[in-house]
Amino acid sequence: MWNALKYGIWNAATPRMEGVNALAGAGYAPLAAMILSARGLNTPQAAHSYLDCGCPLDDPFLLTDMDLAAGRVGLAMAKGEKIAVFGDYDVDGITATCLLTDFLRSCGCDCVPYIPGRLEEGYGLNPMAIRQLSEQGVNLIVTVDCGITAMEEAELCRSLGMDLVITDHHECKGTLPRAAAVVDPHRPDGGYPHKNLSGVGVAFKLAAALSGSQEDILARYADMVCLGTVADVMPLVGENRVFVSRGLSMLRHNPRPGIAALMAEGGCQPEQMNASSVGYVLAPRINAAGRMGHISVAVELFLTQDPDRARVLAEELCRMNRERQSVESEIYAQAVQMLPQGAAPAAIVLAEESWHQGVVGIVASRIAEEYGCPTFLICLDGDRGKASSRSFGGFNLFTTLTALSDLLESYGGHELAAGFTIARDKISAFREAVCRLAEDYYTQDAPRTLLDTDCVIPPELLTLSNVDALEVLEPCGNGCPKPVLMMERLQIQRMNPVGGGKHLRLRLQQGHYGFNAIYFSCGEEAASLAVGDLVDVAFLPQVNDYRGERTVQMNVVDIRPACSAPCDWGITPYHALTADRLEPQMVPLLLPDRARLGLVWRYLSREPSGVVRETPMCLCRKIVRWSDSPMSVGMLLTCLDIFADVKLLELSRQRKYITIRLLPWEEKADISKSRTMQRLMRAKEE
Repeated sequence: MWNALKYGIWNAATPRMEGVNALAGAGYAPLAAMILSARGLNTPQAAHSYLDCGCPLDDPFLLTDMDLAAGRVGLAMAKGEKIAVFGDYDVDGITATCLLTDFLRSCGCDCVPYIPGRLEEGYGLNPMAIRQLSEQGVNLIVTVDCGITAMEEAELCRSLGMDLVITDHHECKGTLPRAAAVVDPHRPDGGYPHKNLSGVGVAFKLAAALSGSQEDILARYADMVCLGTVADVMPLVGENRVFVSRGLSMLRHNPRPGIAALMAEGGCQPEQMNASSVGYVLAPRINAAGRMGHISVAVELFLTQDPDRARVLAEELCRMNRERQSVESEIYAQAVQMLPQGAAPAAIVLAEESWHQGVVGIVASRIAEEYGCPTFLICLDGDRGKASSRSFGGFNLFTTLTALSDLLESYGGHELAAGFTIARDKISAFREAVCRLAEDYYTQDAPRTLLDTDCVIPPELLTLSNVDALEVLEPCGNGCPKPVLMMERLQIQRMNPVGGGKHLRLRLQQGHYGFNAIYFSCGEEAASLAVGDLVDVAFLPQVNDYRGERTVQMNVVDIRPACSAPCDWGITPYHALTADRLEPQMVPLLLPDRARLGLVWRYLSREPSGVVRETPMCLCRKIVRWSDSPMSVGMLLTCLDIFADVKLLELSRQRKYITIRLLPWEEKADISKSRTMQRLMRAKEE
């Protein structure tokens, strides 16, 4: 058997009844009121502040050095100096570059956009680009979404007689580059109230400072600010919430030619545009230009006013995105083959000559999510490599790279995503060091895969009107996530594979209430479900509109066996046992009696093939449901170790899963000879 249970533990917040009543009294629908209360928003005032998309924008000059930045750019505008806007090759950097370039040109400036080639030049300011711009007569470089770590490059600009204004939003190192101005909300000497501006958000603030009117700039460029903010996964709170709300309105009603063409090519209906459409449809296609080495296509798409040219560019971006997907699949398959067998590593560090630098970041993100650990993929070229990394479970990449900077040639990024350059002969030491840091960060006593849901709901609340009313939470994203709900003890009535077997469509029932559900990226075999099973479901509530008929549908996030008896994680004592540091008071939590051992064995023996492959939590829940007897994962693993000791089964661990293979046996096994049982008995007697 195989079960695709994704999360070891599901957490559900508990709404406060008085909060739900207060919110309902203020006009919030019952389901929305429960979700808001579960998020700690128990008054109409708190809910309004959380959801407000019209709060006043803070003065750009609250950003440290904004006065110097605006002054230097304003001087260049007045003197007719040539300005280069130097950006990054992701969506945030592209939109920031295009916003500031378009604004400066509209003011009559001689302004050129420059985004380095991802494959040829890499991230950020570099000497080759600086010298090239100097030869073109550029007097002032303004960076957007990069530059905060460009110490040597800033000195090169000074030596060439060029001024440099840095605007960025990445983490700062201990020393700032010597530039005419350094604008970054993360500056330690800064007092800007919103630290989580995107790169395009900071570029917007500079344009607003030069214009004197944030409202005018937002009316012109809200779509660009929205795209960069969502694509860079900035928290949708405060100013970012205003940016995204206004940008989505612009995308629905008055998109610029390039974005309108990309929406059409991507199959987006303007009236249905939301943050998810931006993040999952538009952003990957825009990113494809930088990833595949043709950044000029995306820049021209944003700047063109010709609808016919926009259509050609949009088609090209979509073609490049399909090519990117193909390359991504190849790299992913190679990387998975390179993973060590056995237990999940604390961190994954892989290196390969043939990998595409523009695509490894996406693969790193996928592997980090699937294997539950931070992932670093390094593209080797000669005696050095360039890496992309993605975090998991809050592991701070920027802090980690800073701690290991002696092993690196350069690095940059933030908590969730970062890049670095490393000498080939330092990779092994880096792998060992980063795994030690990850081991210290992750405790063995808690699962890395934890799902936070908003609340458990009864079936009667999942109605069309209640789900429609969740629109009040939009725009949803980081900081204001789409609601994830739980419903318990549903019976599977029907189950059909769809999408060529890649997905699963379910019909679930509880009493008189029935629901349709779709489980993406989970086929029938992987789900290990059967008609008649009782399950708990974690899901995104949504409305399915099919041929004009609107019905409620569960978009399944995870599904697990329902339990009528307690099924706890309880693995701390088990790890103490395996590490030979078990304390006497822990023994009762692990020591199984014969009845418990017999129960677990009888369940395993039911499998006709004699092979069981599950996550420990899923297997534990199935046994608890089958036996109606409480048990912890720690107790289950102890039973399995006892059986393995006396050769009743073979047990192996492959990252998230355990594989159990029952062995043939002719005479009764003597459990007292188990090393695990003997350790338990010794600890009990101490």
